[in-house]
Amino acid sequence: MRWEALFEDLAGQLDAAERADDETLVAELTEAEAGRTSLADRIRARQGEHVRLRLRTGEDVVGLVLDAAPQWVLVGDRDRRTLAPLAAVQAAWPLGPVAPEAGVVERRLGMAHVLRVLAREGARVRVSCDGGAYTGWLTRVGADHVDLRPATGQAGPLTIALAAVVSFSTV
Repeated sequence: MRWEALFEDLAGQLDAAERADDETLVAELTEAEAGRTSLADRIRARQGEHVRLRLRTGEDVVGLVLDAAPQWVLVGDRDRRTLAPLAAVQAAWPLGPVAPEAGVVERRLGMAHVLRVLAREGARVRVSCDGGAYTGWLTRVGADHVDLRPATGQAGPLTIALAAVVSFSTV
């Protein structure tokens, strides 16, 4: 009888050790997956849901996530649409799980592509930058800048570096 009890005890210890190893492995894999998670993937997971973005200027953008790519997010609130580069987003909430990795098209679809559509459509936009905000129509979209024909009487287009842009909003 003592031998059977000893073997049962050893088997129980082995099962407990295997469970502990499995739990450790799961924890390590979960941590590794979280370490590969990007803010863009978490925001993309909120597509169709409300989110609040705090931009680097302190401005909050609130609305439904309409679309997102690794470089930008489009948020809609009634008739207003705001396109923000993810580099300008300092905080976002609420966020939940992660969306699957972005596809090839999403990864290649930069802000310039979206801005060229706005320019072609003749949409009036408000461009918020680190140094202020400007309203007008996009007339040219370059690799790292945009030209804006101001809504006010300023002569000639205003050239704005994309690195300074915090958001583009339809007006």
